[in-house]
Order: sequence, then structure tokens, then C-alpha cells
Amino acid sequence: MQLSSHPEVLALDWVPPVILGREKETAEAVRRLDPPEPCHPPPWIVAIAGPSGAGSSALARRVAREVADRVRAAGTAASPRVLAVRTAPLKGTHGIATALLERLDEGFDGRGFPVNEILAGFLRRLRREGRPTVVVLDDLRVGGPDPAPVLRALAEPDRFLPEGEVGLPPTWVIVAGTPEGVGSAERALKGRPSLRPFLGLAPYDERTLTVIVRDRIARAVGPVPAAELVAAAVHRAIEEGSGATRAIDVLRRRLIGSALRAEGILSPRASLGVPIEPRVVRAIGAASRGSAARVGDVRRWEIALAEEGGDRPLPATTLWRRIVSLERAGYVRREIRPGGIGGTRSIVRLLAPIDEWVTDPSPSGTHRAGGPWTARSRPETGFRAEGLRPPFVGASSSSPTG
Repeated sequence: MQLSSHPEVLALDWVPPVILGREKETAEAVRRLDPPEPCHPPPWIVAIAGPSGAGSSALARRVAREVADRVRAAGTAASPRVLAVRTAPLKGTHGIATALLERLDEGFDGRGFPVNEILAGFLRRLRREGRPTVVVLDDLRVGGPDPAPVLRALAEPDRFLPEGEVGLPPTWVIVAGTPEGVGSAERALKGRPSLRPFLGLAPYDERTLTVIVRDRIARAVGPVPAAELVAAAVHRAIEEGSGATRAIDVLRRRLIGSALRAEGILSPRASLGVPIEPRVVRAIGAASRGSAARVGDVRRWEIALAEEGGDRPLPATTLWRRIVSLERAGYVRREIRPGGIGGTRSIVRLLAPIDEWVTDPSPSGTHRAGGPWTARSRPETGFRAEGLRPPFVGASSSSPTG
């Protein structure tokens, strides 16, 4: 198996030129937004709701590009731009607002600023630059950050802009996510602005999913995709009740991961791994035993493994960031469960076997030099396989987030 010549095609946020199987939905979303000069007054907003893997994120980004292209073709305003933010991995509304302003100012750090001040700064930048803008907030899901304050600011900018500054350049908003996530945002907004009627997406059928996977692998590797890779990715996604996102993730790990295990190298262009210390993956494997683990247990294993190797254990917040990176890569999912007396416990649930993960060693996490590290051992390995004593017995769990 060769390395993908175009690995960016397998990335989570890559948007194909045409959203296969969603042509009608794309046209309907663009019709509702009505660029370049909508007939109805703002806010101009559309909500796309579909189950995980149904293509809501890809559709939202494709529609945003279509809106920008139509504004550009009209030639009546400054060059338009698209600001897309994936909300699920962010920390609260503050994280969404910060991410939006960072799209305009890469050096911005939102720490210490209230949400309303960040939103006001974002709106001031939009107004000052005067460029038509398409804002995409995708991956809305239950338990994710609340986008309602951001949507209210975009719908009623005069409430956030300083006195004497009114109005925004043409601004379109696209929100996308699961039906539960989009519905939760609608309830929080209480009709100001309204996200209904949602543009609903049905799950992909097997035939459409096969066409999507075949197209993606052909773009990533070449004109003759391997039939067994396509069949395996589609079968895995359908078996797990997932969709295109899971199928593409299987492709990414098979194409990139198998080549890494065979070659032992990882060129910068081909790298789709996440920067993470090898012992963090070992700690997750030992604590989870292939299914799920409490974050506190993962931390104790990481401390023990670091001390065993003569390294300094990671701070709790740094370990938490590593877990967030793994979630963004599609390897794990974080869950919050009740625990203790009125408290909660953070759980890390594995979405893919650890021996299929592809990661890069973090430059700040270990003293070991060398090439990329790919997890090779099963979750049962670790202390028990090496004859070492577990670092804890029946200890209570704790979360870096409290």
C-alpha cells in the first residue's frame, strides 16, 4: 500500500466540489439564503440537520462556498469570505466566539475576555472591513457548546456594536449538526432568530455511500481505487450504524496507517496523525481495555508510565488537550456521566482500535527522539503484558476539568 498522494482529501474538513447524493439539498439551502441580494430582510440563516455521518457539515461548507461564489460573481461588493467553525470540540460559547475572532485575527487570545466583548470585537471587525461574510457553525450536537448567543449577535448586531456604529455588511449564517443539536439551539434561541424550518438530511443508503467512498479514495490515491478498500470502509460504517464520516475515517487510517506500519516513515505531506506522546496512547489502552476509561484512570496510568520511563508526567490540562486532539482525529469520544455525590465523571470511549491509530510524537512531551510512533499493541498490553504492577487499585476517578 502506497502513501496517499493527496492526503488532504481524507481530512475531516475537506469539501468536495460536488456533494454527492445531496444535490437537491444544496440547491434548496442556497435558495433559502438567496445570494447575492436576498429579497427578505436579515437575518439570512439556514439550519441543516441530519444524523451523524449524513454529510451535514460537508453540505454546510459547500453551500457557504456557493453563496460566496455568487456574491463574487455579482461584482457588487468587496470580495466575500467564509468563516467556518466546528463547534463540537470547543469549550462553551466562549470557545465559539473566540474561534470566530481568531479567523480574523490569528494572534487573538480570548482568555480573560467575556463572551459579549469577544462578540462585539468580532462584529466590529466585520463592520470595519465591510466584506460580505458567510459564517458556518457546524457539528452542533447534544452536550456541545451553546451557539445561541453567537447567533443572536449575528442576527441583532446593533445590540453588541458600540453606540454610533450600526449595521453589518451582508452576512449569511449556516448552522449544521444532528437533529438533537440543532433542535437544542432552536429552543435556546426561543425564535430570535428562528432556525426553522430545518433542512433535514436522511442517512446515506449503501449505494450512495459506496459512490462517495469510491470518489474520495480515487481523489486521494489515484484513478483506480482498490475495490476491497471501498467495500471494507462501507461495511464498517454500515455495521456501526454510522455514515460517510466513519467510512472516510476508516479509509484514512487504512491508507495512511498501513503505509506507516510498512514503511516506518511519515512525510510531512502524508501526516494525518495528531501530536501526542506514545505513553498517552499506552495509558488510554491500559485503562480502557479496548472500550472506555475514566479520565482519572488514564491520568494515573500516564503518571506511572512517565515515571517508569524517567520522564516528567504531563500536567492534567495538557493531558486533557491530548484527549481533545484524539477526539478531533476521530479516535475517541469524550462523555460526561454522573458520578459521586452530585458530581460528574469524564469518560474516554474508544471509537477505533488503538493499534489502528496513527500519531506523531509531541516535541514537548518526551525526551525520546526518532520518527513517528504508531500504536502497535492491543489495549490488553501495557503494564500487565510487561509484568509491571498497575499504578492503582480501586482508586476514585478525577477529571482535569473538575
